[in-house]
Amino acid sequence: MIGICLIFSGKSLSQSTQTFEEIGRFLDDATLYSGKYITPATDAAVYQASSGWMTSPKKRKLFDVTLGLHGNVFFVPKSDRSFQINNSDFSFFTIQNANAENVPSATVPTALGSDTNYYLVGQIDTNQIKMAAPNGVNQETVFYPYLQGSIALWKGFEVVGKYSTKVKLKRGDYQVYGFGIKHNFSQYFKSLSKKKINLAALLAFSKENISFDFLDTYTSYGNLGINQITGKVDTWQFQVSASKEWKKFELMASAISNRSDFKYMLTGERGQIEDVIPVQYILNEKLRDIYKTKFNYIGEISGRYQFSKIYVQSSIGFGKFVNTNLSVQYEF
Repeated sequence: MIGICLIFSGKSLSQSTQTFEEIGRFLDDATLYSGKYITPATDAAVYQASSGWMTSPKKRKLFDVTLGLHGNVFFVPKSDRSFQINNSDFSFFTIQNANAENVPSATVPTALGSDTNYYLVGQIDTNQIKMAAPNGVNQETVFYPYLQGSIALWKGFEVVGKYSTKVKLKRGDYQVYGFGIKHNFSQYFKSLSKKKINLAALLAFSKENISFDFLDTYTSYGNLGINQITGKVDTWQFQVSASKEWKKFELMASAISNRSDFKYMLTGERGQIEDVIPVQYILNEKLRDIYKTKFNYIGEISGRYQFSKIYVQSSIGFGKFVNTNLSVQYEF
């Protein structure tokens, strides 16, 4: 495929077998690094999007509307802030430190990590390619606000929707939006209703988009155009919740399972090297090899207190990660 791309390129480039092999190794190493760098962030995005879908499992009156402003705080675990790279992992790159000395291995940040002073160095023909290993967001917590609303329908059904604008992170951005449908089951058991115990299930779909600054440098071929990497996650979530009411306070516990499809792509501006080699296109094709599907099982505990038609709610989700959510809601 690389050879075909070069034949149709507008500028001349040494088309020796060795050159093709060097470019191929560069693309393989960039794909490997991409997966290790962004995967912890997309895994965390699933937890962020899973929180706060159900404000209460109780049955609401027909056409009751709830609008809420949510603030989500995700705690970045230390284990997902960095990963180890070794020269033996690469077929093209060699690792260098800040003093331009070759080193056998290095600990570098994931997209959720901090800063680094390591470089990835290689050569195509006689032209050196030197890239600074990408930094992470350098945040121990990631906060983002979003809006959520719901409307009660017939027979205990309720439609829910959430939306966040694109939230700026250090060296990146994050966005989530989706919709769901809830159904109340405690309506079928009068004994539960009398005890102020509520049961409900929810099915929801959300899209999470998360982007980070990535590898970029200038070479004799021009800018490489791989300065931004994006993870796109489609998540189906099934949730079962139970709550108990004590006057104006409601305590809720939930069991959540979700299925997430992960896709990765380079989304930065087109590089100058694209006049010679369509690097971004080829890498995006290669990134298909690390597309994946994952299942998560999450517990959530939530407390909700009523002030007239205003409700204040906090929740904590836990599993592989810990995620918290605080919201203020208005019911009318």
